[in-house]
Amino acid sequence: MTATVEPQSTELEIGRARVRKEDEHLITGRTRWTDNLVLPGMLHAAILRSPVAHATISRIDAEPARSMPGVVAVYTGADVAEEQGSLPCAWPITEDMLTPNAPALAVDTVQFAGEAVALVVARSSAEAQDAIEAIDVDYDDLPVVLDLAAAAKEGAELVHPDLGTNISAVWTFDSAEAGTGGDVEDAIRDGEVVIERTFRQQRLIPSFMEPRSVVVDPTGSQITMWSATQVPHILRLMLAMTLGIPEHKLRVIAPDVGGGFGGKLQVTPEELLTLLVAQRLGKPVKYTESRSETMVAAHHGRDQIQKLTLAARRDGTVTAMKVELLAGMGAYLRLVTSGVPILGAFMFNGIYKFPAYHFTCTNVFTNQVPTDAYRGAGRPEATFAIERMMDELATELSMDPLELREKNWIKHEEFPFDTIAGLTYDSGNYEAATAKAKELFDYDGLRREQAERRERGDTVQLGIGVSTFTEMCGLAPSRVLGSLSYGAGGWEHAAIRMLPTGKVEVVTGSSAHGQGHETAWSQIVADQLGVPFEDIEVLHGDTLSAPRGLDTYGSRSLSVGAIAVVKAAEKVVGKARPIAAHMLEASPDDLEFTGGQFRVSGTEKSVGLTDIALAVFAAHDLPEGVEPNLDSEATYDPDNFSFPHGTHLCATEVDTETGFVKIRKYVCVDDIGHVVNPLIVEGQVHGGLAQGIAQALYEDAVYDESGTLLSGSFAEYLVPGTPDLPTFVTDRTETPATGNPLGVKGVGEAGTIASTPAVVNSVIDALRHLGVRDVEMPCSPMRVWKAIQAAEGGAR
Repeated sequence: MTATVEPQSTELEIGRARVRKEDEHLITGRTRWTDNLVLPGMLHAAILRSPVAHATISRIDAEPARSMPGVVAVYTGADVAEEQGSLPCAWPITEDMLTPNAPALAVDTVQFAGEAVALVVARSSAEAQDAIEAIDVDYDDLPVVLDLAAAAKEGAELVHPDLGTNISAVWTFDSAEAGTGGDVEDAIRDGEVVIERTFRQQRLIPSFMEPRSVVVDPTGSQITMWSATQVPHILRLMLAMTLGIPEHKLRVIAPDVGGGFGGKLQVTPEELLTLLVAQRLGKPVKYTESRSETMVAAHHGRDQIQKLTLAARRDGTVTAMKVELLAGMGAYLRLVTSGVPILGAFMFNGIYKFPAYHFTCTNVFTNQVPTDAYRGAGRPEATFAIERMMDELATELSMDPLELREKNWIKHEEFPFDTIAGLTYDSGNYEAATAKAKELFDYDGLRREQAERRERGDTVQLGIGVSTFTEMCGLAPSRVLGSLSYGAGGWEHAAIRMLPTGKVEVVTGSSAHGQGHETAWSQIVADQLGVPFEDIEVLHGDTLSAPRGLDTYGSRSLSVGAIAVVKAAEKVVGKARPIAAHMLEASPDDLEFTGGQFRVSGTEKSVGLTDIALAVFAAHDLPEGVEPNLDSEATYDPDNFSFPHGTHLCATEVDTETGFVKIRKYVCVDDIGHVVNPLIVEGQVHGGLAQGIAQALYEDAVYDESGTLLSGSFAEYLVPGTPDLPTFVTDRTETPATGNPLGVKGVGEAGTIASTPAVVNSVIDALRHLGVRDVEMPCSPMRVWKAIQAAEGGAR
């Protein structure tokens, strides 16, 4: 019995722009979304949602629905009150944090418009939808709390009267108390220049391509759940703990998932309810939300009021930063709602050397959809704040905004650098990224054109926006998460299975939803083991085949998940070494391993990993005491975050007569360490830029005074399309991360984090000479026009 040994290319896979393996089925209509699943005897669920934001439920009459064609069961909150428990919040950021009970199906009161109040199970989706319209509910209205600032004040109307306050928690970091810097109040008092600004981070709705969907089959030896989720492992654990299901009796599968952006980093009411009713009925049940349900019931992102104080000397040296946040939680705390703004606490200092820093965050309840993670999760908000403030300071001091930034940023020779927020940045070169971006952008040329337009008094003015950013990603060292009271660790797990024919199966706990894991992991393993890229299969997203993992979010997949893969591959080589030595009649210490071959140093004698895999399968002649098994697994817990950075420059043309904003040129130079696949990187950057620009110019979750979401469909919630976005000019510099063997950093959130302040800064820069100091996001034509009219000299 022999195996075919494929000739190996000398070209390394890492760094190649491989077309994604996943694309063959993802973009040809042969993918398998959760809603495509059809099981024998499957029933369909539909949910009746509250049309009001805050009310007691005085009566529910579900009898008409129960008698409708095809209806199998109808459930109200009272029917499941004893079983449903409370949806989990895994991040108690303070010991005294107030966490209201969060039922999947409302029992006595509703706290936001869109909350589930009844569930119908029928033989078809259409019959279930028809039946929910027959349910009659009487609501007794309660005061609606919507204004974030008003909700935080003493004496405000209460979202949860039993809590006695709308404030869930107050979390503080102070550099003097932490021993990382000086006293912020002293520094502000002594500041030669002190500026104060307040910015609003509007609510955003994660607009993933595939709406949420879940199918539960309770008929096997295990309960099997298919869900469009980013977190199958976390979902399994949380559902088991919430519903009291033995964890080993629950299997969760995330099939192809059409985008998440944090919006599917959740334990949702719909997942819990579908599981609960499937168990009750003993039959498979599917629930798939409509797009409008996504808008009114899935969690939202951002929602902050940022009060900022920046102190500096007249020469432009920053001396202190004080941050006072109000963070909107919405009506309940979902999985990591409370901790999202805390992630930003460590990034308000950005790339700069602040001598003193203070951060306070007050988490506030309102009668709105709960907030939670959205692409970047806390870091975009922080980057927006510091980059807007650096522009404000540059204006105050009549300095070029890039000159001011360079005066204060960490120089490349100063790495590793301990920041005022208590992190250690391991590597970076802000000078190199900025120099390249300026060249690609023609910064000086555009500044000259800007001056000429102002001189001429053009109706269309040119603005130039700057965003020099860094972010912490690769969430996260478990000890750091533990110090922040997070309910889980930050490790990741992987396994490698060597098949007898030399083919390889890679099992990863990092569950992809569009990032290209199957391609990137194949490239990494191909180089590690010297096997062909095509001979590697990557398995993920199933708690049965990949039983250990902490899933995908926070740009952690490559810098944590892939390192676990590398560690597992190293173990495969280690297990193969004594067997290769035995086959070659040599000492293990005399063997070199390169390109999939063990070679005796100084000779031509060699044996390939493929041959070893077959020999292990046969197990006819192995060294004494060596088990016939090359399969290996590893769990990797990072020592530090990774810190990608970059410089983004945006030129916008603003029509002063209409307020219309057009992005004329956008250049970004990112440093994400070593690049595994440039094609995947480009896709991640482009997608991130689109979402960051969308916050700056287009997207806004708007409520009316009664708490009804007015932007409840894509007719009102403006998601930009290709015609709305510019052609991006992208490039990279490379300073490898020092904390992992691949030297990689994260890229999935970089574009979103950096682009929003670059765009808004450019809009403000175009209009400063007219007296405009700020435009609240999104910078729509109406808001820009109103800002011009209100500014000094605006009514020209």
